[in-house]
Amino acid sequence: MIQKAKEILKETFGYDSFRPLQEDAISNVLNKKDSLVIMPTGGGKSLIYQIPALIFDGLTIVVSPLISLMKDQVEQLEQFGVPALFLNSTLTPEQYRENVNRLRSGRAKLLYLAPETLMMDSTQNLLSTLTVDCFTIDEAHCISEWGHDFRPEYRMLAKVRKNFPEAVCLALTATATPRVRDDIQQILEMKDSARFVASFDRKNLLLKVADKEKPLEQILDFLYTRKSQSGIIYCFSRRQVDELYADLKHYGHSARPYHAGLSEQDRTRNQDAFIRDDIRIIVATVAFGMGINKPDVRFVIHHDMPQNIESYYQQIGRAGRDGLKSDCLLLYSYSDKQKIQYFINQKEGSEKEVAEKHLKAIIHYLEYNECRRKPLMEYFGETYEKTECGLCDNCLRQTGDLQDYTVQAQMFLSCIARTEEMFGAHHIADVLRGSSAKKILEKGHDKLSTYGIGKDWTKNQWIQLSRLLIRKGYVKKDPQYGSLLLTDESAAILKGDDVVLGILDRTQTAATDEARTRTSSDVENKYNEILFEKLRVKRKEMADKQGLPPYVIFPDTTLMEMAYYFPENETGLMGIYGVGNTKLKKYGDSFLKIIKEFVHENEVQSRSTVVKQKAKKTASKQKYELIGEEFETGKSIDHLAEQFGVKPVTILSNLKKYLDEGNALDSAAILAASELSARKVDEVYASMKKVGPELLKPIYEDLNKTVDYNELRVLQLAYLAENGA
Repeated sequence: MIQKAKEILKETFGYDSFRPLQEDAISNVLNKKDSLVIMPTGGGKSLIYQIPALIFDGLTIVVSPLISLMKDQVEQLEQFGVPALFLNSTLTPEQYRENVNRLRSGRAKLLYLAPETLMMDSTQNLLSTLTVDCFTIDEAHCISEWGHDFRPEYRMLAKVRKNFPEAVCLALTATATPRVRDDIQQILEMKDSARFVASFDRKNLLLKVADKEKPLEQILDFLYTRKSQSGIIYCFSRRQVDELYADLKHYGHSARPYHAGLSEQDRTRNQDAFIRDDIRIIVATVAFGMGINKPDVRFVIHHDMPQNIESYYQQIGRAGRDGLKSDCLLLYSYSDKQKIQYFINQKEGSEKEVAEKHLKAIIHYLEYNECRRKPLMEYFGETYEKTECGLCDNCLRQTGDLQDYTVQAQMFLSCIARTEEMFGAHHIADVLRGSSAKKILEKGHDKLSTYGIGKDWTKNQWIQLSRLLIRKGYVKKDPQYGSLLLTDESAAILKGDDVVLGILDRTQTAATDEARTRTSSDVENKYNEILFEKLRVKRKEMADKQGLPPYVIFPDTTLMEMAYYFPENETGLMGIYGVGNTKLKKYGDSFLKIIKEFVHENEVQSRSTVVKQKAKKTASKQKYELIGEEFETGKSIDHLAEQFGVKPVTILSNLKKYLDEGNALDSAAILAASELSARKVDEVYASMKKVGPELLKPIYEDLNKTVDYNELRVLQLAYLAENGA
């Protein structure tokens, strides 16, 4: 059956290979074994039930919490030629009856339902007459009170699933801690179920935290270089949403608001405008986004701090679902923390306990000084093995950016001590700057030895330093009054036994050029932007005629490949990501016409005949050839491991074979997979030169076992590529 699944993957959905865990999870479902799948947003969870649905004889039920998500999924499946429908309150009586008739006559393979609709007697009576082969629960974390989005009605699903004893049960979620995973399986009584947990690392997301100072100015700076990109800006309150929306509109940005205070009609209208590319930006409370499957969201901004890591992870997960580079910016201020603490204090018992733990975890993430992926992934029970990710603000800061603020820190800490740890950062800054404010004179702080010793710095610089000292643990805030308190660690600074190195200004929001290109593929960096825009215009025109979101026709990833490879016939087009048989028939001619005209007018040579034509060449080529060619397009070893569903060491073995066959490989691109310093790489190369590069054990011994075999395999391949295999 798994072979049939692979055929459907290519012919129906237009994808060449499964992502990691997809094949194993699908195989488990096809064998009618209950499964819990934890896979990040954009990781391909939907295919795990959609492909089996096309193989099973009976019906696949999908329980989903949001109506918008059902509508979106059904629209996309219809474009792939997959018979799917939903039953909910948005349908007219005539549409509802028509869908029921389609179910009874066997003309649907997938049925999407909200929990409330599923519980209705009429729905239960209908389903009792049908053969149900798969019972799928999407957003399964809603079932656990330890999850961030607990919904009591989800608890009823455990009882309902017993009505389908022959159906396999599949639970899916993107955000679940180990405790929540256990809870899901226990509540659903998935006793012998398998658990599939994909990596929580969304490698295409740039994670950035900035100190919130002038949030509107910071957001306007961020948006300045993203004039044609889609994005979501999350705010804590409805009032903040309305204010920011009005400000963005004033500055000429294409935006709409979304929050529970708007009428359902207005919310639907604004959401549809965003999904259909009629506007670029949605300014929203957390009420927005759970049912949004728009793959080309290029940025997510948090104007205010999220209440917990699950919410943050789920919200940034709405960016870059197509796998392309996307930015996640969070503006952080102490007042945001105080707001959340205020609401937590209104809770009691276990609810308050859970909320306190959530707050502590998100603060730990925001104030973390090393790679941000470490605390983020640790929260979900995963260890991040790399020393740096290369795609978060902390990793992208160069060591040379750090400055020594020890002297200023000693002034600041000394002033805190002399004012008896009873005041906040603004008061300390005023004392250091020699202010004549009434409060300072009344307290006699103008008589202190620290009064006026910091006139060389602006007040803003002292405030920035206070944030740096808090992040480094030399100072903490009194949780009740907000005054600054010295910690045990501050003594070493005051005595001169330690130094304070750091970045003073963390308010900048613009991403660096390095972040833009660090891990992008050739396609993403070098596609023809003029052709891409022509294809986007055509896509929008076709989508509007059908009343569909543009990405349902083709995602940006597909258009980028078209604008990179320039396919000029159906065979070449079938080799493009996301082009299956149904979409080729529906849209192939229209897009080929634009590509052909562009190629002719600009005398561009098609790359597809040289590099890709996957549909025809895959069968005749060896796996190592496909991997070698894909690597040469700019894809990293990690990227290829995910694409082909294998471990990085397997990719290295295939690239070695590709090299042995006389093909060239870019040694610098291979070295990008190594975590060794340039000095250590030179040591390994010197050893290879001395004992020979062919066998790893002599090199391992020569280096006194200081470099592990995984690194040696990478460097062996790079050395051979550089010096001749």
